[in-house]
Amino acid sequence: MKRVAVTFAQTRSPVEWGMQAKLTPMRFERGAMTQRRDGQTWTVQRLFHNGHEMLYILTFYLPRFLNQTYMEKLVTVFHELYHISPAFDGDIRRFEGACYMHTGSQASYDKQMEEFVRQYLRMKSPTSLRLFLRHDFHGLRKSHGNVVGLRLPNPRIIPMDDAA
Repeated sequence: MKRVAVTFAQTRSPVEWGMQAKLTPMRFERGAMTQRRDGQTWTVQRLFHNGHEMLYILTFYLPRFLNQTYMEKLVTVFHELYHISPAFDGDIRRFEGACYMHTGSQASYDKQMEEFVRQYLRMKSPTSLRLFLRHDFHGLRKSHGNVVGLRLPNPRIIPMDDAA
């Protein structure tokens, strides 16, 4: 995870529905640093932390993400992490067909993530790794104080003429 920046964004409204989290790849298809579109070559703004270039940004939308059930939070984490390319090259995992991000059905993708979570929980991993997910936003603040973290702007896609 040292090449995955974990950040948060504040939701604009207190509703429960909507985006919970997102994974932002820091490379184009197959890990390419550039992409040619409409006669222009583009690159992604790069991000470094502690001497390591980040290949992904994992953003959680607060308080919405924390106000899900424990199982929903775990499924959300698995959902986003599973988007990471098996090559870990800064690109996303791509499936066959037009809906290359969610296998043609986000519902079936999420069902698969639920199964992964169940397998993970059966492995008896240390509960300390996920104990904070048992709280909603208010409960986490009550138990641990203010929720603080790193906020990052979305990386920009930059024309190569401007990247130098």
